[in-house]
This record gives sequence, structure tokens and C-alpha cells, in this order.
Amino acid sequence: MEKKKRGGSITWRWIRGSLLLTILVLLIAESVFVFYIVSYYYSGARTAILTRVNTLNGQLSALSGEDDARRNASLRQMAEDFSEKDKFEFMLINTAGRVVSTSSGFVPDYLGSMDDFEQAKRSADGLGEFIGTDTAGERIMAITCLIEEPAGGIMAVRFVTSLTRIDRQIALLVLISATVMLAILFFSAFSGFYFIRSIVLPVNKVDQVASRIADGDFDARIDNVYNGELGRLCDTINHMAGELAKTDQLKNDFISSVSHELRTPLTSIKGWAETLQRADEVPEETRRKGLGIIMEETDRLYTMVEELLDFSRMQNGGLSLHTELLDLGAELGDVLLMMGQRAESEGIRFVFQEPETPCPVFADKNRIRQVFVNLLDNALKYSPRGGTIRVALCPAEELAVVSIRDEGPGTDREDLQHIKTKFYKGKGAVRGSGIGLAVVDEIIAAHSGTFDIESEPGKGTAVRIGLPMRQPEPQKSETVGENGPSGPKE
Repeated sequence: MEKKKRGGSITWRWIRGSLLLTILVLLIAESVFVFYIVSYYYSGARTAILTRVNTLNGQLSALSGEDDARRNASLRQMAEDFSEKDKFEFMLINTAGRVVSTSSGFVPDYLGSMDDFEQAKRSADGLGEFIGTDTAGERIMAITCLIEEPAGGIMAVRFVTSLTRIDRQIALLVLISATVMLAILFFSAFSGFYFIRSIVLPVNKVDQVASRIADGDFDARIDNVYNGELGRLCDTINHMAGELAKTDQLKNDFISSVSHELRTPLTSIKGWAETLQRADEVPEETRRKGLGIIMEETDRLYTMVEELLDFSRMQNGGLSLHTELLDLGAELGDVLLMMGQRAESEGIRFVFQEPETPCPVFADKNRIRQVFVNLLDNALKYSPRGGTIRVALCPAEELAVVSIRDEGPGTDREDLQHIKTKFYKGKGAVRGSGIGLAVVDEIIAAHSGTFDIESEPGKGTAVRIGLPMRQPEPQKSETVGENGPSGPKE
């Protein structure tokens, strides 16, 4: 099932994720701060009023043995002598819920039912509280307390304080906190956008160059002025472009080379076929010679096509090995015998240094023969007439090492570095597809072996392959893939 892609650009994903989360956190923090500040200041005002209520109750307790008239007079005197008139207003309320005396000396006659007084009458502790706006439009806090023994019609005392200054202080603190929050939000947004911009702009440049590379412009490069991950990404894409350019060049060279290699035998086949078509006019010797050339060129085409198919299978992970216990010396000897006639016809001599003891290996017989044929074919191509190709097989520690040395022109260091690369053909290369050594490398790697080439201009070329030696285990065979044995096979 195809995974659902995340939508939006990096910027929008950051806004929806990080920035919105920051805003939400700041709003929550501001709300908690405002709630705490309001609670703190209002609780302070409430505590101050209750302190005075408790003090008044203590004074009233001292008058509990007096008659109603005396206690009434005492309460009125307390209201008149109240010392904190600038902070609080002290009121006396009768049983009808009317204010009969205040610390300011002004008795309002317009007050209706007071919520805190009604609440005090209903509550178990005789206390009632009101926070709101009075008839003059001023925000106040009022606490009413019922006295235990009404005195001359006075049923409750009420303390009122203005919340104007408290609200101003709260507003100031809220303004300061909001400013701090906005500054934090601005810094977060600015730093975030700056960070996003530092990513988005380089990514856009990378995207543009990558698009040009995808369109076939392998000369496109990113001007890498970045450090860290972006710098490594730019270096990787530049390296990728360079490798793609090399591969594209190799592909073009390969197509050109293979086209030439195919054209030559096809031209020869077509020419001799046209000649032989005139059967009545062609001498018998010429006919036999023409048929031989056609067969030879057909075999050459067949070999080239097989190489291409083998390499294609290897590149697609389709190489499978059917391993069995082999004597590597015997297999090498058979291949030398098979190619001996060609070497003799080309005036080249094989010298085989055969080991005294067998070299047992688990390997795919056909693939190993393919390796030997390929390497000896290369050696024959580059060896001069009258030259010698020296072949040796010897055990070295846990490896059976096969070396093939020719007396050809050799290869310079630059070509030697790429000689195993698919489709690569050096400056002195002769006919062929350019993938023979790449196929050899794949086969030897699948056998967990080694493949090395040494060459110097004018001194010939030496090829060495090493295959792990195994102790003989009769009646067993394996099928392996590229990663090694997969189990016994009947």
C-alpha cells in the first residue's frame, strides 16, 4: 500500500506545527498568568476585608452584655471613627436591608437589594460577597457579615472597597506580560522564518539542479557554500552528477563500440551470403571459406550477445550459481585444451604450470569456465604473434590462485583504474563489448573470491583470481545466489 504523502511545503508545515504550537502555548501561559494575577490581587483585597470583619466581630463580642441601644450607639460610633476611610467604606445595614450609617457620613438612599446581604442571610457562616459594578459605575468588592445579636435594628455590617486601582495594576501587569509574550512570539517567528529560509533557499537550488540533472544535463553542479548536512547533500548530488556523466559517456561509448562490433561481423556475413548466393559462379574452396567465415562471425555475435545477457542478469540480481565440488586444475586444463587450437593458429604458446595436488573448490562449473575463457580470450587478443601466455595454478593459504600473464602492450595506470567498469574500453582496446571483465568480476564476487589485475605499458598484463578452497565433501552439491549457499541440491 502506498504511503500517504505529507502535504504542504516546509514553511507551511512549520507554521502548522511549530509556530501554531508556540502560539497555543503562549496563549495558555498568558491565560494562566492572568487568572493567577486576578486571583492573587482579589484574594488580597478579600483577605484585607475579612481581617477587618474579624476585628469588628471581636469588638462586638466585648459588647455582648450591653443593651441594644448601647450596642447600636457603639456600632454607629465605630462607623464614624473608622480610620481607613481612604481604603474601605464601612456600612451598617438594618433588618430591612437598608444602609443606616456609613464611615463616610453619606447614607445612600438609592440602594436596592444588595446581593452580598441576601447571600449573607442565606449562608451558614453569615458572610456574603459581591464583586461587580455599583450604581455609579465603579467596580467594587463588598463583603457583608451578619452580627450575632442585632443592635437596635442593625443586622449586618458591610465593608466596601474600590477595585479600580487593583484593576489598573492587573491591567498593567497583563499588558507587560502580553508584551513579553508578543516579543517571544516575534522572536520565535523571526528565528523560525530565518531558519526555514536558510533551508528552503538551498533546497530550492538543489531541486533546480537536480531537475536539470534529471533532464539529462549532467554538467549541472551546485555551488556548494554550505556546511553540515546541506553541504554533504550538495557534495553528494555533485558527485552523483559526475558519476551519471561518466556512466552516460560510458553508455554512449558502449553503444558506439557495440554498434561497430556488430556492424563488422554483420557486414562480413552479409557480404559472404551475397557471394554464396551466386552458387554456380563460386568455386568450392571459396564456398567453404565463406561458410567458415560466416560460422566464425556468427559465433562471435553469439558470444557478444551472451555476454550482454549475462551482464544484464547480474545487474538485475538474476545470477544464480549451481555449485559443486570441482578440481580447479582440471577445469583450467580443459579450457586451455579447448582454446589451444586458436592459440596455435595465432602463433601463440600456452605454458601451464599445473599444481602437483588437486585444488578442490565449490564453484559453478559453467561460470568458472566462462571466467577462464574470457580471461584467456583477452590474453590472446593482446598477445603478439609468437608470444607466450603463462598460466599458473597454486594454492595460497586458503585460496586457490590462478594467474594468467601475457606479453601484450599492457595498460596504463589511468585505464587500469577503470578496467573492471562496465562498458569501459581503454585507449588501446581491441574488439569486444567492454563488459567481459565486469562479468568476470561479478562471477568471482559471487563465489566470494578475489580478482586483481596488474599491468604496465610495454610489460604485459597479469590477471589473478582467487577462489576459496574447500575440503572434499562427496555426494553434496549446493545452489547459491549472489549472497552465498542457499542449501543442498539433489
